[in-house]
Amino acid sequence: MADITIPGLKIAILTTNGVEQPELTEPYAAIQETGGTPVVISPKEGQIQAMKGDWEHADHFDVDVHLPSADPAEYAGLVLPGGTLNADALRIDEDAQRFVKAFFEASKPVAAICHGPWILTEVGAAAGRTVTSYPSLKTDLTNAGAEWIDDAAVVSNGLVTSRTPDDLKDFNRAFLTLVAEAA
Repeated sequence: MADITIPGLKIAILTTNGVEQPELTEPYAAIQETGGTPVVISPKEGQIQAMKGDWEHADHFDVDVHLPSADPAEYAGLVLPGGTLNADALRIDEDAQRFVKAFFEASKPVAAICHGPWILTEVGAAAGRTVTSYPSLKTDLTNAGAEWIDDAAVVSNGLVTSRTPDDLKDFNRAFLTLVAEAA
C-alpha cells in the first residue's frame, strides 16, 4: 500500500477480549505501513486476549488507552475488528457505543469487519448504508435499516465493512484510502 499515506494520523482500534487476531494485527500493521499510528483502545485495562476463531486462544496484546479516557477527537479514524466475543461485548458497552457514535457524528472514517459491524445496530449507524459482515449478522444489520450485500469490502458513506479475515487486504486498502482522502 505504498500509494497510500497517512503520516502522523492516529487511528483508534476499539477491541476487547475475544478479538479475532488477524482482524487486529493486520489493520494495525497496515496503519503503520502507511505512516499512521494505530492505538489499541479497550474497556479492559492492561492486555486483551485475542482468539483464533471463537474457540482457540491466540496471543495477548497491550491496551494503549483505556476506553473511558479515550477522546474520539484525537483520532482520524476507527477500526472495529471482529471476533464474536469481542463484538458482542462491545456492542452492549455504553462507553463503546458513545465512542463509536462520535466518529459517525464527526463524519470520520470507520471500518468494521466480520462481527465488528454488530455495534452499528446499537448506535443507529447501519440505517441507510450498504454493508457486509460475517453472514450471521445479515438479519441484524438488515433489521437495523442497512442493505446487506455479500462482497469483500463495501464502502458506504464513510463506512467500510468486510466479511472475514480473508477480506483483510481489501478492507485495509478501502479504509486507509478513506482516511487519506479525509485528511
